[in-house]
Amino acid sequence: MRTIVLATQKGGSGKSTLAMGLAVAAQQAGEIVRLIETDPQGTLSYWQSRRGLAEPFVEPIQQVSDIGRRLDALARGGVTLAVIDTSSGINALTRAAIDQADLCLVPARPCVADIVASAPTVKIIQNSRRRFAFVLNQAPRRGQRASEAANALSQGDRDLADIIAKPLIILRNDHQDALAAGLGVTEFNDGGKSAEEIRLLWQWIEQRLGQSDACHALRAAGAESRSLMANAVAPPPNEASLSWDACL
Repeated sequence: MRTIVLATQKGGSGKSTLAMGLAVAAQQAGEIVRLIETDPQGTLSYWQSRRGLAEPFVEPIQQVSDIGRRLDALARGGVTLAVIDTSSGINALTRAAIDQADLCLVPARPCVADIVASAPTVKIIQNSRRRFAFVLNQAPRRGQRASEAANALSQGDRDLADIIAKPLIILRNDHQDALAAGLGVTEFNDGGKSAEEIRLLWQWIEQRLGQSDACHALRAAGAESRSLMANAVAPPPNEASLSWDACL
């Protein structure tokens, strides 16, 4: 099972709406999905109440100790993808969720202020040695904000292709209308532009998760090899960290 965590310090970035849309798009693509809600505002629970018994189901979790246990149980039960929606700000529950992530998504509106506000979240993700990407969300249909945000994100030596999810998500009424109807945006208006963007975003995420799976396999193979060689020949300098460095 793979786990996606949506997290950011700043409220109003559209974490919950993205979580719903991506969960439904992933389910439509063949994943067995469970949504986990750690946000006490309960947006996903409201969505589930409007949705009825249709999957993907939402499971609220408010105890740090429950995160790992519940994810283990879901994996044993055949779930292939868990999507965790966290509250704004940084707390112990969000940190615990990040520690379980295969990929962290940091939603941000395409303005420099939102990018700057996400820095504490990114720092925690990096300290947890988790892969992450920004999702530029609620972008206006016209203007320069998206390019300004991309320029802000480009500081440093990390390749933009690795930290900015594609495509950016344009602000349209379909997202909020789908929420009110208890639907994913790809169910609400299957042929709409918002639905297409969410489907493309899920495809981008799925590709990154596949890369993460390959990295996990590489690390496991490297660990086994080093264990076998421990009493024979010492590995060359830096070989022990090669597989991890290649996956950052």
